[in-house]
Amino acid sequence: MQTTLKLAFLAGLVSAACVPAAFASSFGNLSAQGSSAQVGPIEAVARAAWRESMTQIATPSVGCFHAQYPSIVWKQESCGAVRADVHPMPHYYLFGAPETAGNGNDYTLQTSSLIKSAVGTFPTVTGVTSEKSVGVAAYGGGGILGANEYSVQLNTQFTSTTSACKSHSGCTVWQQWVYATDYAENGEGAIFMQNWLIGYGSSRCPSGFSSDGEGDCYGNSAAALPPDIPPTALASLKLTATATSGGNDTAVVTYDGDAYSTTQKDSTLYISKVWNTGEFNIVGNAGGSEAEFNSGSSITVNLAVSDGSTSAPSCVADSGTTGESNNLNLGSCTASGGSTPSIKFTESN
Repeated sequence: MQTTLKLAFLAGLVSAACVPAAFASSFGNLSAQGSSAQVGPIEAVARAAWRESMTQIATPSVGCFHAQYPSIVWKQESCGAVRADVHPMPHYYLFGAPETAGNGNDYTLQTSSLIKSAVGTFPTVTGVTSEKSVGVAAYGGGGILGANEYSVQLNTQFTSTTSACKSHSGCTVWQQWVYATDYAENGEGAIFMQNWLIGYGSSRCPSGFSSDGEGDCYGNSAAALPPDIPPTALASLKLTATATSGGNDTAVVTYDGDAYSTTQKDSTLYISKVWNTGEFNIVGNAGGSEAEFNSGSSITVNLAVSDGSTSAPSCVADSGTTGESNNLNLGSCTASGGSTPSIKFTESN
């Protein structure tokens, strides 16, 4: 960890020494202005580079952390506890469900190698002026509903089992890295991991898990508490998920000049041993709800992974795992290889 920080710090010093004086001056002013300041194009590029760096710098321990541009040092903060009574849901087939994105009707990235990390972004967002989370009758109309309520989810497959299932027949694991608005309390967002034992059965759920009443068990990691990010600012949001065998799983959300991180032990689900599929999208805020965007909205979705391969992954339709959805129609999906294999698609209404 110390080596990583030193290398990143030295890289920052070299970069600062190579930029024009005007850029260096404005770079320094940002620490005083805070993340809400309006910035020019050069500053925007600098912040984008900083956000990318923060997703690659490990936190020094388990817990919740915050970093603010231009610092590359994670500072530990108190964690929050997210609501256990309202939670994202796995996808169950519902006859007559709308064919907009989510609730199974979504693209997933699938690879033949194990995924170590994944980064979800919305590189192009146009026409979005409003959004609200609405209840879906088939799921009981639950969730955190209302204007500017949504969740951004990066999910694994739920077709694999690990030792976390404790040999329960038919049990599979499913892990979500989630950013959601108003999840801990009104006016405050949350980034956390939600862990599922799908089909665990009628037995009492293991310590740290609660029953959903349908034979599944779920539990939450501690939550870092970023602010509510408006849905009109999705292009500035990045969600990064990592899973490390024998180590920690980490969720990082970066937005403008702030980065927030939370961790849990990979032994919670041992997801690093089976993770080969990723779903990323913006959907309703828990409870099977739907993120409803204004007419004329268009969002490009990009999911890139590090899996030790440069081969293009598969982009598989109708294979989403979350029960939440949005009201956008999916376009075509393209897959690309390289140092970070990825899929990209646009959804609009």
